[in-house]
Amino acid sequence: MKVFLAIIFVVALITLAGGYYVVTRYSDAEKGLFSSEFTGDLGTLMKLAGTFMNTSGEEKVFLVLFQNNMELRPGGGFIGSFGIVKVKDGSVTEFASHDVINFDGRIPDTVPAPYPLPETLGVKTLKLRDSNISPDWSVNAEAAEDFYKMGKGEEDFDGIIGITTNVLSSFLSVVGPVEVPGYPGEYDAETGVLDLEYQVEQAFYKQGITRGERKSIMNLLGNLILEKAKALPITGKYELFRVVLDDLHKKDIQIFFKDESLQSVVREAGWSGEVNREWDADYLLAVDSNMNSFKTDYRMRRKMAYMIDLRGEAPKAKLVVTYEHTAKEKDYMTKDYQSFSRVYVPEGSWLESVVGNAKPAVFGSELGKKYFGAIIQIPLGATRTVTWNYVLPKGFGAEGYDLLVEKQPGLNDVPVTVTVTNRNGETTEKSFILNRPTQWSALE
Repeated sequence: MKVFLAIIFVVALITLAGGYYVVTRYSDAEKGLFSSEFTGDLGTLMKLAGTFMNTSGEEKVFLVLFQNNMELRPGGGFIGSFGIVKVKDGSVTEFASHDVINFDGRIPDTVPAPYPLPETLGVKTLKLRDSNISPDWSVNAEAAEDFYKMGKGEEDFDGIIGITTNVLSSFLSVVGPVEVPGYPGEYDAETGVLDLEYQVEQAFYKQGITRGERKSIMNLLGNLILEKAKALPITGKYELFRVVLDDLHKKDIQIFFKDESLQSVVREAGWSGEVNREWDADYLLAVDSNMNSFKTDYRMRRKMAYMIDLRGEAPKAKLVVTYEHTAKEKDYMTKDYQSFSRVYVPEGSWLESVVGNAKPAVFGSELGKKYFGAIIQIPLGATRTVTWNYVLPKGFGAEGYDLLVEKQPGLNDVPVTVTVTNRNGETTEKSFILNRPTQWSALE
């Protein structure tokens, strides 16, 4: 899928850079199409415009990691390939894509892989394909560049960008279904990712296509989408602009700039994929990492219920994560699901128990947070719950209660219910769909 994602990324890059011209070239009537919802995003694009649109003849170089979130990892998805994009004065001057497995053969076996990669994947040492083991994109970006250099990569990057396969669905939702001449069916927003996976993994056999040519469809499909995107009317370009921004807010596109002034701009916009390390109230981030389960995350559905009781000296918390495995049978991309599940909570918290795990819990601290982790297993067709019971530090929330729920990159549309019991025994409940970091106060 690397060639296709390369084209889609280039379109996304140009779309974002071109957003600057919304405020410089469109008529007043055309500007009116852009709702006030995106005023802040447009301001961010104006601040970043020079990075892509006016580089004074200097090339800007970006490392792009293509993450398949059908095989979920903490940073977004399995890194199957990467690209190097060079941009000068608003144009992509060079793009090269690379198979990460081949590149990893150049990286020495010197960085030990953390638990549970050796136990579940047989991975003894970390390399580029497994470098996104953190839910914080800035950590993953720096690790990816380190591995790139270890593999004798010669480029110096201005930024590192992550993009998931969800972006394919986003583009198809705007340009509409696409038919590829010489291939059956069409590719649409609802099933396009799955259909493409099937075509390059299974269907090509029956069509008389050689294994070496089985991914040619991706280049054809990508170019067709590119042409349809170019031909969109102003309303369509607005919609494409809108879905790319949505992908940024959902962390399906994550940006890390070497320039700290630029990084602070994307951080403030919520496009950096970074964990909030400054938040000092209650905090929750649930992270899954597919461990030897093929592309099964495409078939998994999740929901979360978080309950916090503030009546005691040390507040008690319970997180119930429900996993539904919607597939009934094993196939080329689906099997029983296994994940290394982690829950990030305020530093100083401690785990009382976890129920529903397949292996004993482990503990650690990073990103200014405490985390609990355990291997979980969900059989085909089954629904299982994993319950984390833990205690927050003493006196926590004594001066009021606020909560920040952050989301994992590559995992969208998770229903969340929060129930807070205050010090007087009164209960407040709120439900929402977790697609962006969500702050909530019990006083609201």
